[in-house]
Amino acid sequence: MRAVIAAEPGGPEVLSVAELPDVAPGPGEVALDVAATAINRADLLQRQGFYPPPPGAPDVMGLECSGTVAEVGPEVTGWTVGDEVCALLAGGGYASRVVVPAGQLMPVPAGIDLVTAAALPEVACTVWSNVFMVAGLKPDETFLVHGGAGGIGTFAIQLASRLGGRVFATAGTPEKLAFCSGLGADVTINYRDQDFVEIVRKETGGAGVDVILDNMGAKYLGRNVEALATGGRLVVIGMQGGTKGELDIGALARRQGTVTARLLRPRPVAEKAAVCASVVEHVWPLVADGRVRPVVHGTLPLEEIAEAHRLMENGEHTGKILLTV
Repeated sequence: MRAVIAAEPGGPEVLSVAELPDVAPGPGEVALDVAATAINRADLLQRQGFYPPPPGAPDVMGLECSGTVAEVGPEVTGWTVGDEVCALLAGGGYASRVVVPAGQLMPVPAGIDLVTAAALPEVACTVWSNVFMVAGLKPDETFLVHGGAGGIGTFAIQLASRLGGRVFATAGTPEKLAFCSGLGADVTINYRDQDFVEIVRKETGGAGVDVILDNMGAKYLGRNVEALATGGRLVVIGMQGGTKGELDIGALARRQGTVTARLLRPRPVAEKAAVCASVVEHVWPLVADGRVRPVVHGTLPLEEIAEAHRLMENGEHTGKILLTV
């Protein structure tokens, strides 16, 4: 099979495509012929040597893909050779073939082509599991997402808006702010020259927001707590702004708030299977009827993997960057 390898930790230039031995499914697993995969920020960290794959996961990068079932392992039911699917992976997506636990397969939603489906698994599972399954966002509650123009952000804005939330989103340029508004954000905030805490307080009459989905980590920790409403829930899913921050327990207690940090990749297989099943039940109908759509910035062939990583690193993209295999 063809797969992306990294000669050593470093910049995008260390990435290349090589021939590796084919993989075969074991019990409870399915092998896919990959049609497309997507770039995630975790892939950049892994390339740099800062985010090794969890035990048992392949060294090949790639946390999601779409493709066709090529082989079904023992003890697998419900899937047959030729089925078109998308999959949540612990690794291995940057390849022409990948093995996936059967519970992490999802059918391609109606109306979505096979390549575009590669933009869905990571964002749909991350947003649904954290904003709704963990934080319990309810209709008529307020929701703030940082990085609104990225892959996670564009999906979170749509899903929260369509399910009745009032959505706040941060982004770094007027063009990205306008794009977020077009997706359903009620209030947009330019993080370069506006204070999101101040805007949130103004727009909520001082109440704050009920749920925050944060990709920055330490850098925003204190200000995120300041922006929470009474009973507010902060979910940290990224650490672009560092891993160690100071938490004012008093400020959190006065708000009766909660702070949780979650990563999707290292969760147990059974837990990820439950997330995927819930996404298919609750999110796929919204995708199928067009109320929520994957946002794709661009598509490159697998051989241009270095350029795809550079594109994500420069931060000028909106939505997902796909690789066709």
